[in-house]
Amino acid sequence: MQSSLVNTVRLLARPNGKFNLGIVTVQNRGYATQHDADLVVIGSGPGGYVGAIKGAQLGMKTVCIEKNATLGGTCLNVGCIPSKALLNNSHYYHMAKTGDLAKRGIEVGEVKLNLEALMGEKSKAVSALTGGIKMLFKGNKVTHLEGHGKITGPNQVSVLNADGSVKEVVNTKNIMIATGSEVTPFPGIEIDEESVVSSTGALSLKQVPEKMILIGAGVIGVELGSVWSRLGSQVTAVEFLGHVGGMGIDADVSKQFQRIMTKQGIKFRLNTKVTAAKKQNGKVIVSVEGVKDGKMEEMEADVLLVCVGRRPYTDNLGLEELGIEKDDRGRVPVNSRFQTVLPNIYAIGDCIQGPMLAHKAEDEAIICAEGMVGGAVHIDYNCVPSVIYTHPEVAWVGKTEEDLKSEGVEYSVGKFPFAANSRAKCNNDTDGMVKILGDKKTDRLLGAHIIGPGAGEMINEAALAMEYGASCEDVARVCHAHPTCSEAFREANLMAWSGKAINNM
Repeated sequence: MQSSLVNTVRLLARPNGKFNLGIVTVQNRGYATQHDADLVVIGSGPGGYVGAIKGAQLGMKTVCIEKNATLGGTCLNVGCIPSKALLNNSHYYHMAKTGDLAKRGIEVGEVKLNLEALMGEKSKAVSALTGGIKMLFKGNKVTHLEGHGKITGPNQVSVLNADGSVKEVVNTKNIMIATGSEVTPFPGIEIDEESVVSSTGALSLKQVPEKMILIGAGVIGVELGSVWSRLGSQVTAVEFLGHVGGMGIDADVSKQFQRIMTKQGIKFRLNTKVTAAKKQNGKVIVSVEGVKDGKMEEMEADVLLVCVGRRPYTDNLGLEELGIEKDDRGRVPVNSRFQTVLPNIYAIGDCIQGPMLAHKAEDEAIICAEGMVGGAVHIDYNCVPSVIYTHPEVAWVGKTEEDLKSEGVEYSVGKFPFAANSRAKCNNDTDGMVKILGDKKTDRLLGAHIIGPGAGEMINEAALAMEYGASCEDVARVCHAHPTCSEAFREANLMAWSGKAINNM
Protein backbone atom coordinates (compact mmCIF):
# COMPACT_ATOMS: atom_id res chain seq x y z
CA MET A 1 0.00 0.00 0.00
CA GLN A 2 1.54 3.26 -1.12
CA SER A 3 1.48 6.44 0.94
CA SER A 4 2.65 9.87 -0.05
CA LEU A 5 2.70 13.31 1.53
CA VAL A 6 1.08 16.02 -0.54
CA ASN A 7 0.61 19.72 -0.02
CA THR A 8 -2.97 20.93 -0.31
CA VAL A 9 -4.02 24.54 -0.54
CA ARG A 10 -7.01 25.19 1.72
CA LEU A 11 -9.03 28.00 3.19
CA LEU A 12 -8.16 28.06 6.87
CA ALA A 13 -10.57 29.74 9.30
CA ARG A 14 -9.13 32.24 11.76
CA PRO A 15 -10.78 32.98 15.15
CA ASN A 16 -12.09 36.30 13.83
CA GLY A 17 -14.13 34.42 11.22
CA LYS A 18 -11.96 35.48 8.25
CA PHE A 19 -10.05 33.08 6.02
CA ASN A 20 -6.35 32.63 5.28
CA LEU A 21 -4.92 30.64 2.44
CA GLY A 22 -2.70 28.04 3.99
CA ILE A 23 -0.58 25.11 2.93
CA VAL A 24 -1.52 22.00 4.83
CA THR A 25 0.35 18.73 4.63
CA VAL A 26 -1.93 15.71 4.48
CA GLN A 27 -1.28 12.04 4.08
CA ASN A 28 -2.76 10.73 0.86
CA ARG A 29 -3.16 6.96 0.80
CA GLY A 30 -3.41 5.07 -2.44
CA TYR A 31 -6.69 3.36 -1.48
CA ALA A 32 -8.61 6.62 -0.99
CA THR A 33 -10.24 8.27 -3.99
CA GLN A 34 -9.83 12.06 -4.09
CA HIS A 35 -12.74 14.36 -4.96
CA ASP A 36 -13.01 18.14 -5.09
CA ALA A 37 -16.28 19.92 -4.37
CA ASP A 38 -17.86 23.25 -3.53
CA LEU A 39 -20.21 21.63 -1.02
CA VAL A 40 -20.22 18.37 0.89
CA VAL A 41 -23.43 17.43 2.67
CA ILE A 42 -23.16 14.79 5.40
CA GLY A 43 -26.47 12.94 5.59
CA SER A 44 -29.23 12.36 3.05
CA GLY A 45 -32.35 12.78 5.16
CA PRO A 46 -34.97 15.45 4.35
CA GLY A 47 -32.49 18.19 5.25
CA GLY A 48 -29.44 16.61 3.65
CA TYR A 49 -30.83 15.55 0.29
CA VAL A 50 -32.75 18.83 -0.13
CA GLY A 51 -29.62 20.82 0.78
CA ALA A 52 -27.55 18.83 -1.70
CA ILE A 53 -30.03 19.36 -4.53
CA LYS A 54 -30.41 23.06 -3.77
CA GLY A 55 -26.65 23.50 -3.64
CA ALA A 56 -26.30 21.85 -7.05
CA GLN A 57 -29.11 23.98 -8.48
CA LEU A 58 -27.25 27.08 -7.29
CA GLY A 59 -24.22 26.02 -9.31
CA MET A 60 -22.13 24.34 -6.63
CA LYS A 61 -20.34 21.07 -7.34
CA THR A 62 -22.06 18.99 -4.65
CA VAL A 63 -21.32 15.70 -2.91
CA CYS A 64 -23.72 13.97 -0.49
CA ILE A 65 -22.37 11.33 1.90
CA GLU A 66 -24.75 8.78 3.45
CA LYS A 67 -23.75 5.98 5.83
CA ASN A 68 -26.83 3.83 5.15
CA ALA A 69 -27.42 1.70 2.07
CA THR A 70 -30.47 3.73 1.06
CA LEU A 71 -30.97 7.49 0.82
CA GLY A 72 -33.60 9.43 2.74
CA GLY A 73 -32.43 9.11 6.35
CA THR A 74 -34.72 8.24 9.24
CA CYS A 75 -37.74 10.03 7.76
CA LEU A 76 -38.04 8.03 4.55
CA ASN A 77 -36.73 4.71 5.83
CA VAL A 78 -37.92 4.24 9.43
CA GLY A 79 -39.85 7.38 10.33
CA CYS A 80 -42.35 9.70 8.65
CA ILE A 81 -43.00 7.71 5.47
CA PRO A 82 -43.46 4.12 6.72
CA SER A 83 -45.49 5.30 9.72
CA LYS A 84 -47.87 7.29 7.51
CA ALA A 85 -48.32 4.29 5.21
CA LEU A 86 -49.29 2.16 8.22
CA LEU A 87 -51.53 4.88 9.65
CA ASN A 88 -53.40 5.25 6.35
CA ASN A 89 -53.94 1.55 5.67
CA SER A 90 -54.71 0.60 9.28
CA HIS A 91 -57.45 3.25 9.22
CA TYR A 92 -59.08 1.52 6.23
CA TYR A 93 -58.90 -1.82 8.07
CA HIS A 94 -60.38 -0.25 11.19
CA MET A 95 -63.29 1.24 9.21
CA ALA A 96 -64.09 -2.18 7.77
CA LYS A 97 -63.55 -4.16 10.98
CA THR A 98 -65.56 -1.90 13.29
CA GLY A 99 -68.59 -1.64 11.01
CA ASP A 100 -67.98 1.96 9.96
CA LEU A 101 -68.18 0.97 6.29
CA ALA A 102 -71.38 -0.99 6.92
CA LYS A 103 -72.99 2.12 8.41
CA ARG A 104 -72.14 3.90 5.17
CA GLY A 105 -73.93 1.22 3.14
CA ILE A 106 -70.80 -0.72 2.19
CA GLU A 107 -71.25 -4.31 3.32
CA VAL A 108 -68.34 -6.73 3.13
CA GLY A 109 -67.77 -10.30 4.21
CA GLU A 110 -65.44 -11.39 6.98
CA VAL A 111 -62.70 -8.81 7.39
CA LYS A 112 -59.22 -10.31 7.79
CA LEU A 113 -55.87 -8.66 8.40
CA ASN A 114 -52.99 -9.68 6.14
CA LEU A 115 -50.16 -8.09 8.11
CA GLU A 116 -47.52 -9.25 5.65
CA ALA A 117 -49.31 -7.50 2.76
CA LEU A 118 -49.85 -4.39 4.91
CA MET A 119 -46.13 -4.24 5.63
CA GLY A 120 -45.39 -4.89 1.96
CA GLU A 121 -47.34 -1.78 0.94
CA LYS A 122 -45.35 0.22 3.47
CA SER A 123 -42.10 -1.10 2.01
CA LYS A 124 -43.21 -0.24 -1.54
CA ALA A 125 -43.77 3.38 -0.53
CA VAL A 126 -40.36 3.55 1.14
CA SER A 127 -38.57 1.99 -1.84
CA ALA A 128 -40.27 4.28 -4.34
CA LEU A 129 -39.36 7.43 -2.44
CA THR A 130 -35.78 6.49 -1.55
CA GLY A 131 -35.22 5.45 -5.14
CA GLY A 132 -36.70 8.76 -6.20
CA ILE A 133 -33.96 10.62 -4.35
CA LYS A 134 -31.38 8.67 -6.37
CA MET A 135 -33.02 9.89 -9.55
CA LEU A 136 -33.14 13.46 -8.26
CA PHE A 137 -29.43 13.30 -7.42
CA LYS A 138 -28.67 12.05 -10.90
CA GLY A 139 -30.83 14.71 -12.53
CA ASN A 140 -29.25 17.51 -10.50
CA LYS A 141 -25.69 16.14 -10.83
CA VAL A 142 -25.20 15.48 -7.12
CA THR A 143 -22.46 12.93 -6.42
CA HIS A 144 -23.57 10.31 -3.88
CA LEU A 145 -20.87 8.62 -1.78
CA GLU A 146 -21.76 5.76 0.55
CA GLY A 147 -20.05 5.57 3.94
CA HIS A 148 -19.71 7.43 7.23
CA GLY A 149 -18.82 11.08 6.65
CA LYS A 150 -16.22 12.47 9.04
CA ILE A 151 -14.80 15.99 8.88
CA THR A 152 -11.03 15.56 8.89
CA GLY A 153 -10.10 19.19 8.22
CA PRO A 154 -11.73 22.61 7.84
CA ASN A 155 -12.08 21.87 4.13
CA GLN A 156 -11.99 18.08 4.03
CA VAL A 157 -14.44 15.24 4.62
CA SER A 158 -13.36 11.60 4.68
CA VAL A 159 -15.72 8.77 3.79
CA LEU A 160 -15.18 5.85 6.18
CA ASN A 161 -15.90 2.16 5.72
CA ALA A 162 -17.72 0.26 8.46
CA ASP A 163 -14.36 -0.76 9.97
CA GLY A 164 -13.27 2.89 10.22
CA SER A 165 -10.84 2.81 7.31
CA VAL A 166 -10.86 5.67 4.80
CA LYS A 167 -12.19 4.81 1.37
CA GLU A 168 -12.61 8.28 -0.14
CA VAL A 169 -11.55 11.85 0.64
CA VAL A 170 -13.33 15.00 -0.51
CA ASN A 171 -11.70 18.43 -0.45
CA THR A 172 -14.40 21.09 -0.34
CA LYS A 173 -15.09 24.78 0.16
CA ASN A 174 -18.21 24.25 2.30
CA ILE A 175 -19.56 21.51 4.53
CA MET A 176 -23.20 21.06 5.62
CA ILE A 177 -23.81 18.77 8.59
CA ALA A 178 -27.26 17.20 8.15
CA THR A 179 -26.86 14.04 10.20
CA GLY A 180 -30.29 14.15 11.83
CA SER A 181 -31.18 12.35 15.03
CA GLU A 182 -31.52 8.91 16.60
CA VAL A 183 -33.85 7.28 19.12
CA THR A 184 -33.25 8.42 22.69
CA PRO A 185 -32.57 5.32 24.81
CA PHE A 186 -34.40 4.78 28.09
CA PRO A 187 -31.95 4.24 30.99
CA GLY A 188 -31.96 0.64 32.17
CA ILE A 189 -34.18 -0.69 29.36
CA GLU A 190 -32.47 -2.57 26.55
CA ILE A 191 -34.16 -2.43 23.16
CA ASP A 192 -34.12 -5.71 21.19
CA GLU A 193 -36.58 -4.55 18.45
CA GLU A 194 -38.70 -7.65 19.08
CA SER A 195 -40.53 -7.43 22.42
CA VAL A 196 -38.91 -4.18 23.58
CA VAL A 197 -38.93 -1.92 20.55
CA SER A 198 -38.14 1.61 19.43
CA SER A 199 -40.18 3.34 16.74
CA THR A 200 -38.05 1.44 14.21
CA GLY A 201 -39.08 -1.97 15.54
CA ALA A 202 -42.71 -0.89 15.97
CA LEU A 203 -42.90 -0.31 12.21
CA SER A 204 -42.05 -3.95 11.46
CA LEU A 205 -43.63 -6.20 14.09
CA LYS A 206 -44.25 -9.72 12.80
CA GLN A 207 -47.63 -10.07 14.50
CA VAL A 208 -50.19 -7.94 16.29
CA PRO A 209 -49.39 -8.01 20.03
CA GLU A 210 -52.30 -8.76 22.35
CA LYS A 211 -51.12 -6.00 24.69
CA MET A 212 -48.80 -3.09 23.98
CA ILE A 213 -47.45 -0.49 26.40
CA LEU A 214 -46.06 2.83 25.19
CA ILE A 215 -43.52 4.80 27.18
CA GLY A 216 -44.59 8.26 26.13
CA ALA A 217 -47.82 9.72 24.71
CA GLY A 218 -46.19 12.26 22.43
CA VAL A 219 -46.41 12.36 18.64
CA ILE A 220 -44.58 9.08 17.98
CA GLY A 221 -46.40 7.25 20.76
CA VAL A 222 -49.95 8.16 19.76
CA GLU A 223 -49.28 7.62 16.04
CA LEU A 224 -47.80 4.13 16.40
CA GLY A 225 -50.16 3.34 19.26
CA SER A 226 -53.05 4.17 16.91
CA VAL A 227 -51.72 1.80 14.24
CA TRP A 228 -51.53 -1.22 16.53
CA SER A 229 -54.73 -0.36 18.40
CA ARG A 230 -56.63 -0.32 15.08
CA LEU A 231 -55.09 -3.66 14.16
CA GLY A 232 -56.37 -5.24 17.39
CA SER A 233 -53.86 -4.60 20.17
CA GLN A 234 -54.84 -3.37 23.63
CA VAL A 235 -52.68 -0.24 23.88
CA THR A 236 -51.83 1.66 27.06
CA ALA A 237 -49.70 4.82 26.98
CA VAL A 238 -47.71 5.74 30.09
CA GLU A 239 -46.93 9.46 30.06
CA PHE A 240 -44.84 11.46 32.56
CA LEU A 241 -46.60 14.71 31.65
CA GLY A 242 -50.20 15.50 32.49
CA HIS A 243 -51.38 15.74 28.89
CA VAL A 244 -51.37 13.88 25.56
CA GLY A 245 -49.63 15.03 22.35
CA GLY A 246 -46.23 16.15 23.58
CA MET A 247 -44.77 19.63 23.90
CA GLY A 248 -46.33 22.55 22.02
CA ILE A 249 -49.87 21.22 21.73
CA ASP A 250 -52.71 23.53 22.81
CA ALA A 251 -54.33 22.51 26.12
CA ASP A 252 -57.91 22.55 24.71
CA VAL A 253 -56.88 20.48 21.72
CA SER A 254 -54.94 18.03 23.90
CA LYS A 255 -57.97 17.38 26.13
CA GLN A 256 -60.23 16.77 23.14
CA PHE A 257 -57.53 14.62 21.52
CA GLN A 258 -57.27 12.43 24.62
CA ARG A 259 -61.05 11.97 24.75
CA ILE A 260 -61.19 10.91 21.10
CA MET A 261 -58.21 8.53 21.38
CA THR A 262 -59.71 7.00 24.54
CA LYS A 263 -62.98 6.49 22.68
CA GLN A 264 -60.98 4.68 19.96
CA GLY A 265 -59.61 2.26 22.56
CA ILE A 266 -56.23 3.64 23.70
CA LYS A 267 -55.79 3.89 27.47
CA PHE A 268 -53.70 6.66 29.03
CA ARG A 269 -51.81 6.70 32.32
CA LEU A 270 -50.82 10.35 32.71
CA ASN A 271 -48.56 11.81 35.41
CA THR A 272 -46.95 8.38 35.55
CA LYS A 273 -43.34 7.38 35.03
CA VAL A 274 -41.79 4.07 34.03
CA THR A 275 -39.06 2.99 36.45
CA ALA A 276 -38.04 -0.38 34.99
CA ALA A 277 -38.91 -3.15 32.56
CA LYS A 278 -37.95 -6.82 32.40
CA LYS A 279 -38.74 -9.80 30.19
CA GLN A 280 -40.38 -12.69 31.99
CA ASN A 281 -42.07 -15.83 30.64
CA GLY A 282 -42.50 -14.35 27.17
CA LYS A 283 -43.99 -11.13 28.50
CA VAL A 284 -42.60 -7.69 29.35
CA ILE A 285 -43.21 -6.58 32.94
CA VAL A 286 -43.21 -2.79 33.25
CA SER A 287 -42.83 -1.06 36.63
CA VAL A 288 -44.55 2.31 36.89
CA GLU A 289 -44.87 4.98 39.56
CA GLY A 290 -47.29 7.86 40.02
CA VAL A 291 -45.51 11.21 39.66
CA LYS A 292 -47.74 12.90 42.25
CA ASP A 293 -48.66 10.12 44.71
CA GLY A 294 -45.63 7.82 44.33
CA LYS A 295 -47.92 4.79 43.95
CA MET A 296 -46.05 1.87 42.39
CA GLU A 297 -47.41 -1.02 40.35
CA GLU A 298 -46.51 -3.47 37.60
CA MET A 299 -48.08 -3.76 34.16
CA GLU A 300 -47.79 -6.62 31.66
CA ALA A 301 -47.45 -6.43 27.89
CA ASP A 302 -46.38 -8.49 24.90
CA VAL A 303 -44.57 -5.52 23.38
CA LEU A 304 -43.12 -2.43 25.03
CA LEU A 305 -42.61 0.56 22.75
CA VAL A 306 -40.03 3.05 24.01
CA CYS A 307 -40.81 6.45 22.47
CA VAL A 308 -39.39 9.13 24.76
CA GLY A 309 -38.03 11.29 21.97
CA ARG A 310 -34.95 11.60 19.79
CA ARG A 311 -31.45 13.00 20.24
CA PRO A 312 -29.04 14.59 17.74
CA TYR A 313 -26.77 12.21 15.85
CA THR A 314 -23.43 13.99 16.13
CA ASP A 315 -20.99 11.25 17.17
CA ASN A 316 -17.74 10.58 15.29
CA LEU A 317 -18.12 13.57 12.97
CA GLY A 318 -14.72 14.98 13.85
CA LEU A 319 -16.23 18.09 15.46
CA GLU A 320 -14.17 18.10 18.66
CA GLU A 321 -10.90 17.81 16.74
CA LEU A 322 -11.81 21.00 14.85
CA GLY A 323 -12.84 22.89 17.98
CA ILE A 324 -16.58 22.70 17.28
CA GLU A 325 -18.11 22.07 20.70
CA LYS A 326 -21.57 20.57 21.16
CA ASP A 327 -24.11 21.84 23.68
CA ASP A 328 -25.37 19.87 26.69
CA ARG A 329 -27.91 18.03 24.49
CA GLY A 330 -25.39 17.02 21.83
CA ARG A 331 -26.51 19.67 19.34
CA VAL A 332 -24.20 21.71 17.11
CA PRO A 333 -24.36 25.44 17.97
CA VAL A 334 -24.84 27.67 14.91
CA ASN A 335 -25.49 31.33 14.18
CA SER A 336 -28.41 32.81 12.22
CA ARG A 337 -26.75 31.72 8.95
CA PHE A 338 -26.34 28.13 10.24
CA GLN A 339 -22.55 28.58 10.52
CA THR A 340 -20.58 26.86 13.26
CA VAL A 341 -17.50 28.47 14.81
CA LEU A 342 -15.80 27.59 11.52
CA PRO A 343 -17.74 29.77 9.06
CA ASN A 344 -17.51 27.37 6.10
CA ILE A 345 -18.92 24.48 8.16
CA TYR A 346 -22.70 24.65 8.54
CA ALA A 347 -25.29 22.54 10.37
CA ILE A 348 -29.05 22.16 9.91
CA GLY A 349 -32.00 20.01 10.96
CA ASP A 350 -32.28 17.75 13.99
CA CYS A 351 -28.64 18.18 14.97
CA ILE A 352 -29.14 21.88 15.82
CA GLN A 353 -31.56 23.71 18.10
CA GLY A 354 -35.28 23.75 17.31
CA PRO A 355 -38.09 21.28 16.67
CA MET A 356 -37.06 17.93 15.19
CA LEU A 357 -39.25 18.14 12.10
CA ALA A 358 -38.44 17.06 8.54
CA HIS A 359 -39.94 20.18 6.98
CA LYS A 360 -37.99 22.44 9.34
CA ALA A 361 -34.79 20.70 8.20
CA GLU A 362 -35.75 21.11 4.53
CA ASP A 363 -36.33 24.84 4.91
CA GLU A 364 -33.07 25.30 6.80
CA ALA A 365 -31.17 23.36 4.14
CA ILE A 366 -32.51 25.52 1.31
CA ILE A 367 -31.79 28.88 2.93
CA CYS A 368 -28.43 27.62 4.25
CA ALA A 369 -27.36 26.73 0.69
CA GLU A 370 -28.64 30.07 -0.58
CA GLY A 371 -26.64 31.83 2.12
CA MET A 372 -23.45 30.11 0.95
CA VAL A 373 -23.73 31.90 -2.39
CA GLY A 374 -24.64 35.27 -0.88
CA GLY A 375 -28.41 34.98 -0.53
CA ALA A 376 -30.51 36.25 2.36
CA VAL A 377 -30.97 33.82 5.25
CA HIS A 378 -34.24 34.03 7.15
CA ILE A 379 -36.66 31.58 8.75
CA ASP A 380 -39.50 32.32 11.17
CA TYR A 381 -39.71 29.30 13.47
CA ASN A 382 -43.04 30.58 14.78
CA CYS A 383 -44.47 29.71 11.35
CA VAL A 384 -43.24 26.10 11.29
CA PRO A 385 -46.31 23.83 11.64
CA SER A 386 -46.56 20.58 13.61
CA VAL A 387 -48.83 17.64 12.74
CA ILE A 388 -49.92 14.42 14.45
CA TYR A 389 -51.19 12.00 11.77
CA THR A 390 -53.77 10.11 13.80
CA HIS A 391 -57.48 10.09 12.91
CA PRO A 392 -58.57 12.76 13.40
CA GLU A 393 -55.34 14.60 12.65
CA VAL A 394 -53.97 17.26 15.00
CA ALA A 395 -52.04 20.28 13.70
CA TRP A 396 -50.87 23.61 15.02
CA VAL A 397 -48.73 26.60 14.16
CA GLY A 398 -47.82 29.74 16.07
CA LYS A 399 -48.65 30.59 19.67
CA THR A 400 -50.78 28.68 22.16
CA GLU A 401 -52.98 30.35 24.75
CA GLU A 402 -50.41 29.36 27.36
CA ASP A 403 -47.67 31.14 25.36
CA LEU A 404 -49.69 34.34 25.02
CA LYS A 405 -50.64 34.41 28.70
CA SER A 406 -47.01 34.01 29.75
CA GLU A 407 -45.98 36.78 27.33
CA GLY A 408 -48.70 39.12 28.55
CA VAL A 409 -50.32 39.44 25.11
CA GLU A 410 -54.04 40.22 24.99
CA TYR A 411 -55.76 37.94 22.51
CA SER A 412 -59.12 36.93 21.11
CA VAL A 413 -60.25 33.34 20.53
CA GLY A 414 -62.33 31.95 17.69
CA LYS A 415 -63.53 28.33 17.72
CA PHE A 416 -65.53 26.41 15.16
CA PRO A 417 -66.51 22.71 15.53
CA PHE A 418 -66.40 20.32 12.58
CA ALA A 419 -69.83 19.11 13.71
CA ALA A 420 -71.14 22.37 12.19
CA ASN A 421 -69.16 21.98 8.95
CA SER A 422 -71.13 20.69 5.95
CA ARG A 423 -68.32 18.65 4.34
CA ALA A 424 -67.40 16.97 7.62
CA LYS A 425 -71.08 16.19 8.13
CA CYS A 426 -71.33 14.68 4.62
CA ASN A 427 -68.29 12.51 5.37
CA ASN A 428 -69.59 11.51 8.82
CA ASP A 429 -66.24 12.70 10.17
CA THR A 430 -67.17 15.44 12.62
CA ASP A 431 -64.81 15.01 15.57
CA GLY A 432 -62.72 18.08 16.42
CA MET A 433 -62.57 21.82 15.90
CA VAL A 434 -60.53 24.75 14.64
CA LYS A 435 -59.23 27.18 17.25
CA ILE A 436 -57.80 30.56 16.21
CA LEU A 437 -55.89 33.06 18.36
CA GLY A 438 -55.71 36.66 17.21
CA ASP A 439 -54.14 39.80 18.67
CA LYS A 440 -56.90 41.67 20.51
CA LYS A 441 -55.60 45.08 19.40
CA THR A 442 -54.35 44.49 15.85
CA ASP A 443 -56.33 41.33 14.91
CA ARG A 444 -53.09 39.74 13.62
CA LEU A 445 -53.32 35.94 13.41
CA LEU A 446 -51.08 34.62 16.22
CA GLY A 447 -51.84 30.91 16.30
CA ALA A 448 -53.98 28.19 14.75
CA HIS A 449 -54.82 24.86 16.40
CA ILE A 450 -56.81 22.19 14.59
CA ILE A 451 -58.05 18.75 15.48
CA GLY A 452 -60.17 17.20 12.78
CA PRO A 453 -60.28 15.82 9.23
CA GLY A 454 -57.45 17.05 7.02
CA ALA A 455 -55.87 19.15 9.77
CA GLY A 456 -52.39 18.45 8.41
CA GLU A 457 -53.35 19.97 5.05
CA MET A 458 -55.39 22.84 6.45
CA ILE A 459 -52.64 24.06 8.79
CA ASN A 460 -50.60 25.18 5.79
CA GLU A 461 -53.16 27.91 5.05
CA ALA A 462 -52.57 29.20 8.57
CA ALA A 463 -48.78 29.07 8.10
CA LEU A 464 -49.05 31.03 4.84
CA ALA A 465 -51.31 33.64 6.45
CA MET A 466 -48.94 34.06 9.39
CA GLU A 467 -45.87 34.35 7.14
CA TYR A 468 -47.53 37.31 5.41
CA GLY A 469 -48.73 38.91 8.66
CA ALA A 470 -52.42 38.38 7.87
CA SER A 471 -55.19 39.37 10.25
CA CYS A 472 -58.05 37.09 11.21
CA GLU A 473 -60.30 39.38 9.14
CA ASP A 474 -58.05 38.85 6.09
CA VAL A 475 -58.63 35.09 6.28
CA ALA A 476 -62.34 35.52 7.04
CA ARG A 477 -62.79 37.65 3.90
CA VAL A 478 -61.12 35.12 1.58
CA CYS A 479 -63.65 33.07 -0.38
CA HIS A 480 -63.33 29.37 0.53
CA ALA A 481 -64.81 26.67 -1.72
CA HIS A 482 -68.02 25.02 -0.50
CA PRO A 483 -68.40 22.40 0.77
CA THR A 484 -64.91 21.96 2.22
CA CYS A 485 -63.52 21.28 5.68
CA SER A 486 -61.36 24.39 5.29
CA GLU A 487 -64.51 26.50 5.66
CA ALA A 488 -64.20 25.68 9.37
CA PHE A 489 -60.86 27.49 9.33
CA ARG A 490 -62.49 30.54 7.78
CA GLU A 491 -65.35 30.48 10.29
CA ALA A 492 -62.97 30.26 13.28
CA ASN A 493 -61.08 33.30 11.95
CA LEU A 494 -64.39 35.10 11.46
CA MET A 495 -65.29 34.43 15.09
CA ALA A 496 -61.86 35.54 16.37
CA TRP A 497 -62.23 38.81 14.44
CA SER A 498 -65.92 39.67 14.84
CA GLY A 499 -67.00 37.52 17.76
CA LYS A 500 -69.54 35.56 15.69
CA ALA A 501 -69.43 32.72 13.17
CA ILE A 502 -72.07 32.26 10.47
CA ASN A 503 -72.81 28.54 10.74
CA ASN A 504 -72.58 28.05 14.50
CA MET A 505 -74.32 29.62 17.48
